[in-house]
Amino acid sequence: MSKEVAARPVRLVENRLLRWTLFGLGWLSASLGVLGIFLPLLPTTPFMLLAAGCFARSSERFYCWITSHPKYGPMIADYLAGKGLPMRAKYLAVSLLWLSILFGVYWVDFVWAKLAMLLTAVAVTAYLWRLPVAD
Repeated sequence: MSKEVAARPVRLVENRLLRWTLFGLGWLSASLGVLGIFLPLLPTTPFMLLAAGCFARSSERFYCWITSHPKYGPMIADYLAGKGLPMRAKYLAVSLLWLSILFGVYWVDFVWAKLAMLLTAVAVTAYLWRLPVAD
């Protein structure tokens, strides 16, 4: 399945500055996603999906690489094809998201920062739960 999505034409952004910015954000997201494998409070799934989205607009080569990846490729390809995420990925992403947000809320002293973190967590949770469940 991932070969299908990786083979489709990528629409690159025309603006060079924006393309390089998206390329850099793609690598930053992919790096954070890989770190999330080893660090329990850092979610892997959202960062890998963000990296795929950034690469889809900035680099055909790395878009094909990330959608063909043996571990993440099928999940990313299903997400990009509109099939959603596996239930396990949803549970893991939401659980780690809330664990890290609540940890941050406990340690941060600013009320506005706590509120921003909680609202972001609610929005991301709602988005993830609204996605269809992939097989």
